[in-house]
Amino acid sequence: MAVYALNLFDIADRDEYLAYSKRSPAEVAKHGGRVVALGRFQESVTGDIAPRTVLILVEWESREAFDSYRDDPELADLHAHRENGSSSYIWHLFDRLDDLRPLLKLN
Repeated sequence: MAVYALNLFDIADRDEYLAYSKRSPAEVAKHGGRVVALGRFQESVTGDIAPRTVLILVEWESREAFDSYRDDPELADLHAHRENGSSSYIWHLFDRLDDLRPLLKLN
């Protein structure tokens, strides 16, 4: 089952994150992911989460695909660029749903 990875963060070091962003699209694709959306923060309408500057939404073929990307030892240097180039990182996983019925079922 597909999962979505919501990435929210601030840029802490432009050069470090640029090094990550140049190489990561190919590695994400190689591990079964695809970037669905990129965004820059515009406005906080409601909610109590501290705003982050950047949004990236990645669809992964499965949780295993996500884990293979995150845990691949050959990508340790790549992940270091992400970690060193960003701050206030939020990385949340969501199940892919075709509609909200599974969430609205009576128990």
